[in-house]
Amino acid sequence: MDTTRLEAFSDGVFAIAITLLVLEIKVPPPDTALGAALLQLWPSYLAYMVSFVVIGAIWINHHAMFKHIVRVDGMLLLLNVLHLMLIAFLPFPTAVLAEAFHRGTDEPVAAAFYGGILTVFGIFVNLMWRYPAHEYRLIDTHLTAKKVRKIRRLFLVGPIVYAIATAIALVVPWLALLIYLLLNVFYLWPRWGHESAPSRMTPL
Repeated sequence: MDTTRLEAFSDGVFAIAITLLVLEIKVPPPDTALGAALLQLWPSYLAYMVSFVVIGAIWINHHAMFKHIVRVDGMLLLLNVLHLMLIAFLPFPTAVLAEAFHRGTDEPVAAAFYGGILTVFGIFVNLMWRYPAHEYRLIDTHLTAKKVRKIRRLFLVGPIVYAIATAIALVVPWLALLIYLLLNVFYLWPRWGHESAPSRMTPL
């Protein structure tokens, strides 16, 4: 089957998940000084910003990936559903992260939990590319083997850096958050374009 329904369903999940993020930012109670209370919500703002960039980068790369994936089968549908399960779950670790920084306790655990979820994200992104790209199973056969390998290498950066940052989070949570953010800023612009060639050059 073609990719139309998969992409439409995925876009809906992305949209809902990115909207739910803002619901974790609670309005200050009426019996507090509004200005000070709004400033004290900075951990929620920070967690929201990081997760918004994360989901935005994943959506952009998901869209770019399916410019090259021209058909889907049952296994790819399953991988995509599992990937979307994590997307829908992200507001929860975002809330855990914000709450830990609000309290000033357990920041390393919260940052590592968040990073662990991102690491699993990265693994699923790699699976979602490697499976359809293997022997041109589901991708455009005019895409060069060099380009396929380039995309694979770029995706592999994600889970490796996430895993390293997750370990760092247990010691320096602030540094881990910065790495999470910078990595997704890097991924905000897909770096493989839509190049194709008349025929594939070498087997994958």
